[in-house]
Amino acid sequence: MSGSLQEKLPIAVSIGEPAGIGPDVILLSWLARGGLNRHGSLPPFYVVGDVDLLNTRARLIGLDVPLVESSVEDATTLFAKALPVVPLVSALSATPGNPGTADGAGVIEAITTAVDHIKHGKARAMVTAPINKKSLYNAGFNHPGHTEYLAELANNWPGSERPATRPVMMLAGPRLRAVPITIHIPLAEVAASLSTQDIIDIAKITVHDMQTRFSIENPRLAISGLNPHAGEEGAMGHEDASIIAPAIDALRAAGIDATGPLPADTMFHTRARARYDVAICMYHDQALIPAKALDFDNTVNVTLGLPFVRTSPDHGTAFDIAGSGKADPASMIAAIQMADEMTRIC
Repeated sequence: MSGSLQEKLPIAVSIGEPAGIGPDVILLSWLARGGLNRHGSLPPFYVVGDVDLLNTRARLIGLDVPLVESSVEDATTLFAKALPVVPLVSALSATPGNPGTADGAGVIEAITTAVDHIKHGKARAMVTAPINKKSLYNAGFNHPGHTEYLAELANNWPGSERPATRPVMMLAGPRLRAVPITIHIPLAEVAASLSTQDIIDIAKITVHDMQTRFSIENPRLAISGLNPHAGEEGAMGHEDASIIAPAIDALRAAGIDATGPLPADTMFHTRARARYDVAICMYHDQALIPAKALDFDNTVNVTLGLPFVRTSPDHGTAFDIAGSGKADPASMIAAIQMADEMTRIC
């Protein structure tokens, strides 16, 4: 699909865990839709969700948000005056702060439906509100999380160059992009889980998407070490020299601008960040702590390696403030903006 035609398509927002702040920040994002990004306003988006639940939440928070059940095809036209909601077959009934298994089917349906809309050329990207994995597991969900489920849905995608998809998490904010090699595993298992080939594969996926999704022709990668001081020549661990350094050598041999292994404690100050486009880190907190510390409200979770654009706000369900009016929509707004910008480029 040409860029100009794609830009006319709306963005799908899956409702996520209905007992969390997903409904709150979606409603608030629609209210804040004017004059927010360099294109003048948020792009048209619609919710794959339950209009009755959203109406109830809007009244609870005291928001004047007109909602309308809509087809995907009518969402762009309706967006200026109302928040379009493409209804689910499965009703959602959760109250704020009280997740339950009854809504699991609807949460899964919202994700699947949004992907299906993109697959059939009805939407140009998806933004996912946070889910509650425990509720989904209790409802029979058999994937580690959102990202792994999206990867399964993306397999054998029409026109995709890859027969299978490998999703890569990137935290992207105004001052840092960071990719963790290992994600949701105990810290005690990180060293044994690292492999040279994984680092090479994830770095190459990152480079590809930096080029195609972010228009960075020659992305510069800063690759962290695992141990303090990047192992200090073996005095503090062997993994930096035996696993990470060979991956960097292979990436350089492939023409990729990669530096490292770098001590993680000196990678994220202002002058250091000016020397690279993406930080490749060895484990979850090594990447996410600096990303969130630098700009928590405007950092976005982007899934690289998919044949479509998926972004998400970088926060959880926040059950303790759901329905209270205290939720900040900044990260949801940033996720919608980034999905818009990424689909204008690709």
